[in-house]
Amino acid sequence: MSKVHLVDHPLVQHKLTLMRKKEASTNSFRRLLNELAMLMTYEVTRDVPMQEVQIETPLEPMTARMIDGKKLVFVSILRAGTGILDGMLSVVPGARVGHIGLYRDPKTLTAVEYYFKMPQDMNERDVVVVDPMLATGNSAIAAVERLKELRPKSIKFVCLLTCPEGVAAMTAAHPDVPIYTAAIDRELDEHGYIRPGLGDAGDRIFGTK
Repeated sequence: MSKVHLVDHPLVQHKLTLMRKKEASTNSFRRLLNELAMLMTYEVTRDVPMQEVQIETPLEPMTARMIDGKKLVFVSILRAGTGILDGMLSVVPGARVGHIGLYRDPKTLTAVEYYFKMPQDMNERDVVVVDPMLATGNSAIAAVERLKELRPKSIKFVCLLTCPEGVAAMTAAHPDVPIYTAAIDRELDEHGYIRPGLGDAGDRIFGTK
């Protein structure tokens, strides 16, 4: 079974509630998403490998520990994943960035790829895939399947919201990929939207309809 990590820190839940409100402006939604993504990064990177380095404090030399940010890749599922990406890069600015362009066919709800650009030497890197919503799971499943072709060291998936249907689909397709989310909502409706959810994340981030 894929491990689902529910990030239930009070600050994460507080900001998510503010984002859910229909009266939240584009500006506030974007700002809250950035802050929430920063907070979730702490959980997602909890087991990132560290290395010992020699430094000098103002008082003496010492051996200290650091992460190798260049070995970490944040992969954004376009376009809505960009909102999470910005917050994560604020915390780990040395991380590399990949992009997967996918759109959901409105009739079949299947994912259609139109763009794919990754850093080199992916087999040496740990990947964190980001997308605000894990709804039908089709986009996330397609993105992870494509990434596995490059044989990265590990893959994690990060979203703001998901639902039992999304978790089940992702788990069935990729049981080895951990899911990090701030909430597991009640259900997926007939239009492929998470309920109660927060609407279309992409539209709310970019002010489009």
